[in-house]
Amino acid sequence: MTTIQRKESNPIAHLTPEDIERIGIELDAIRDEVMGSRGERDAAYIRRVIAWQRGLELGSRGILLFSLFPPAWLVGTAALSVAKILENMEIGHNILHGQWDWMRDPKIHSTKWEWDHASPAEQWKHSHNELHHTYTNVVGKDNDLGYGIMRVDEQQPWHPMHLGQPLWNFINACFFEYGIAAYDLELGKNMATKERRRDPKFRAALKAVRKKIGKQVLKDYVVHPALSGPSFLHTIAANATANLVRNLWSHSVIMCGHFPSGVETFEKTSIDGETRGEWYLRQMLGSANISGSKAMHIMTGNLSHQIEHHLFPDMPSNRYAEIAPKIKDLFQRYGLSYTSGPLPKQVASAWWKVIRLSLPNKPVPAAAEPAEAPAAAPTAKVPATRWRRAQAPVTSA
Repeated sequence: MTTIQRKESNPIAHLTPEDIERIGIELDAIRDEVMGSRGERDAAYIRRVIAWQRGLELGSRGILLFSLFPPAWLVGTAALSVAKILENMEIGHNILHGQWDWMRDPKIHSTKWEWDHASPAEQWKHSHNELHHTYTNVVGKDNDLGYGIMRVDEQQPWHPMHLGQPLWNFINACFFEYGIAAYDLELGKNMATKERRRDPKFRAALKAVRKKIGKQVLKDYVVHPALSGPSFLHTIAANATANLVRNLWSHSVIMCGHFPSGVETFEKTSIDGETRGEWYLRQMLGSANISGSKAMHIMTGNLSHQIEHHLFPDMPSNRYAEIAPKIKDLFQRYGLSYTSGPLPKQVASAWWKVIRLSLPNKPVPAAAEPAEAPAAAPTAKVPATRWRRAQAPVTSA
């Protein structure tokens, strides 16, 4: 297995192919144990969260009918922000992963659920469940890695346009749901040529996104404000603020799972012939967690347990905290780094990486040559060392 990053220290050099497959077997056993024990406790959890979220949203929208008054605006906006975060993160994201399909409840099923988001559920499931979780942190294959607009690794060529990526990233954070819809559509690629623009599949997908955005705008910026009467403009501002808060929060959580220091990226060729054990290892190395309280975990959709989520995307989210100690113990026993930290630290680390990679790499000074070095026969240029499997020892130039 190789990564796009050249490193003198290979973090998996100590693992044999047998070690990697044993990791896979252990993780399969953890998965089977949890999936086989799903039951009423889990079903009650997701139904309870949905009830809380709906009650909170209904209450907040009721308060915002009087948003002309500052206290009502503040309370209603705060409550609506939390309700939107819960709906997107712990409910919508996880239902659309199929985490609750085993309940066979048609109201809480990945094939029926539509969420409070600009991206239609079916399109998001394709780009996220099928592409992102298959190609986690593989540069050029995983759209969640830089969202197609940022340089995400030192080995990617630098261009002057990358100087603006901190700004692009901030704008993307503010309008995150629309950014997600755009890259679900692969908008840049599909708008590049007339042939792609006219492709019936793309045109149908674009129509679906426009329809979904229209419904979202109608709900948040027309119907609900109109019900507020004299508070019309104040309610529009409250809904816009709640959407902004939800977008910034969601973006921060996703960034913390993929960008902080310690998270690795991979080359396309690194997944050729990938075994199940190697796939598990890539999820382990390509993810980071956020430490914090139970409330914080719920507000992140339990994506604060990003490592566990990437290992088991269809496992009920309320079980990630339960298995996290087992996963951390496995990391320790196999000498791997379990990347985790509090939210402020992880957010700062992710943003520092965005800023650092917006700049060209620092030039590596050439080694000084001896004053009277004998002439050497010309030799072929040796590529920089990359990660390699243990059975192929790394050699130095």
